[in-house]
Amino acid sequence: QVQLVESGGGLVQAGGSLRLSCTASGRAVRSVGWFRQAPGKEREFVAHIHWSGSPAYHANSVKGRFVISRDNAENSVSLQMNSLKPEDTGVYSCAIYSGDNVEDAINYGGWGKGTLVTVAS
Repeated sequence: QVQLVESGGGLVQAGGSLRLSCTASGRAVRSVGWFRQAPGKEREFVAHIHWSGSPAYHANSVKGRFVISRDNAENSVSLQMNSLKPEDTGVYSCAIYSGDNVEDAINYGGWGKGTLVTVAS
Protein backbone atom coordinates (compact mmCIF):
# COMPACT_ATOMS: atom_id res chain seq x y z
CA GLN A 1 0.00 0.00 0.00
CA VAL A 2 1.29 3.44 -0.92
CA GLN A 3 1.72 6.05 1.80
CA LEU A 4 2.12 9.72 0.96
CA VAL A 5 3.99 12.16 3.17
CA GLU A 6 4.00 15.90 2.58
CA SER A 7 6.77 18.24 3.69
CA GLY A 8 8.05 21.75 3.12
CA GLY A 9 5.33 23.85 4.70
CA GLY A 10 6.01 26.76 7.01
CA LEU A 11 5.55 30.45 7.66
CA VAL A 12 6.47 32.87 4.88
CA GLN A 13 5.91 36.54 4.17
CA ALA A 14 3.62 37.57 1.32
CA GLY A 15 5.57 37.54 -1.92
CA GLY A 16 7.83 34.76 -0.72
CA SER A 17 8.28 31.19 -1.94
CA LEU A 18 8.01 27.67 -0.62
CA ARG A 19 8.56 24.27 -2.17
CA LEU A 20 6.35 21.43 -1.02
CA SER A 21 7.18 17.77 -1.53
CA CYS A 22 4.93 14.73 -1.62
CA THR A 23 6.94 11.55 -1.20
CA ALA A 24 5.51 8.09 -1.68
CA SER A 25 6.62 4.95 0.08
CA GLY A 26 5.73 1.56 -1.28
CA ARG A 27 4.91 1.08 -4.93
CA ALA A 28 5.34 3.81 -7.53
CA VAL A 29 2.52 6.33 -7.61
CA ARG A 30 0.56 7.22 -10.69
CA SER A 31 -1.09 10.58 -11.20
CA VAL A 32 -1.04 12.85 -8.15
CA GLY A 33 -2.85 15.98 -7.11
CA TRP A 34 -2.36 18.72 -4.56
CA PHE A 35 -5.26 20.22 -2.65
CA ARG A 36 -5.44 22.80 0.11
CA GLN A 37 -7.87 23.60 2.85
CA ALA A 38 -8.04 26.94 4.61
CA PRO A 39 -9.60 27.25 8.07
CA GLY A 40 -13.38 27.17 7.81
CA LYS A 41 -13.33 26.46 4.07
CA GLU A 42 -13.76 23.43 1.86
CA ARG A 43 -10.89 21.55 0.34
CA GLU A 44 -9.75 23.22 -2.89
CA PHE A 45 -7.95 21.82 -5.93
CA VAL A 46 -4.49 23.29 -6.51
CA ALA A 47 -2.66 21.21 -9.10
CA HIS A 48 -2.43 17.78 -10.73
CA ILE A 49 0.22 15.95 -12.69
CA HIS A 50 0.04 12.81 -14.80
CA TRP A 51 2.39 9.96 -13.92
CA SER A 52 4.43 10.69 -17.07
CA GLY A 53 4.88 14.34 -16.09
CA SER A 54 2.46 15.62 -18.69
CA PRO A 55 -0.14 16.93 -18.74
CA ALA A 56 -0.13 19.09 -15.64
CA TYR A 57 -3.04 21.23 -14.49
CA HIS A 58 -3.12 24.20 -12.15
CA ALA A 59 -6.09 25.95 -10.58
CA ASN A 60 -6.74 29.41 -11.99
CA SER A 61 -6.05 30.91 -8.57
CA VAL A 62 -2.43 29.68 -8.64
CA LYS A 63 -1.68 29.61 -12.36
CA GLY A 64 1.50 31.53 -13.13
CA ARG A 65 2.64 31.34 -9.49
CA PHE A 66 2.69 27.62 -8.64
CA VAL A 67 4.29 24.81 -10.63
CA ILE A 68 3.76 21.10 -10.06
CA SER A 69 6.49 18.66 -11.10
CA ARG A 70 7.53 15.12 -10.39
CA ASP A 71 10.64 13.03 -9.97
CA ASN A 72 9.78 9.42 -10.66
CA ALA A 73 13.24 8.25 -9.67
CA GLU A 74 12.57 9.67 -6.21
CA ASN A 75 8.88 8.70 -6.32
CA SER A 76 7.95 12.25 -5.38
CA VAL A 77 5.87 15.16 -6.59
CA SER A 78 6.76 18.77 -5.80
CA LEU A 79 4.81 21.99 -5.73
CA GLN A 80 6.89 25.13 -6.22
CA MET A 81 4.95 28.09 -4.84
CA ASN A 82 6.06 31.62 -5.72
CA SER A 83 4.59 35.06 -5.10
CA LEU A 84 2.63 33.70 -2.17
CA LYS A 85 -0.42 35.56 -0.93
CA PRO A 86 -2.20 35.44 2.43
CA GLU A 87 -5.11 33.68 0.72
CA ASP A 88 -2.75 30.79 -0.09
CA THR A 89 -2.70 29.92 3.62
CA GLY A 90 -3.95 26.44 4.44
CA VAL A 91 -3.09 22.79 4.89
CA TYR A 92 -1.72 21.37 1.65
CA SER A 93 -2.27 17.68 1.00
CA CYS A 94 -1.39 15.33 -1.83
CA ALA A 95 -3.32 12.29 -2.99
CA ILE A 96 -3.38 9.65 -5.71
CA TYR A 97 -5.73 10.20 -8.63
CA SER A 98 -8.13 7.66 -10.05
CA GLY A 99 -11.17 9.04 -11.81
CA ASP A 100 -12.47 11.35 -14.50
CA ASN A 101 -12.13 14.83 -13.06
CA VAL A 102 -8.76 16.00 -11.78
CA GLU A 103 -10.28 18.93 -9.86
CA ASP A 104 -12.70 16.85 -7.79
CA ALA A 105 -11.31 15.52 -4.51
CA ILE A 106 -13.68 12.55 -4.69
CA ASN A 107 -11.43 11.12 -7.42
CA TYR A 108 -8.43 10.94 -5.09
CA GLY A 109 -7.35 8.56 -2.37
CA GLY A 110 -4.43 7.69 -0.16
CA TRP A 111 -4.34 11.21 1.27
CA GLY A 112 -1.29 12.32 3.21
CA LYS A 113 -1.68 14.13 6.52
CA GLY A 114 -0.82 17.47 4.95
CA THR A 115 1.62 20.26 5.61
CA LEU A 116 0.66 23.71 6.87
CA VAL A 117 1.47 26.79 4.83
CA THR A 118 0.99 30.17 6.48
CA VAL A 119 1.47 33.34 4.47
CA ALA A 120 1.75 36.49 6.56
CA SER A 121 0.69 39.84 5.13
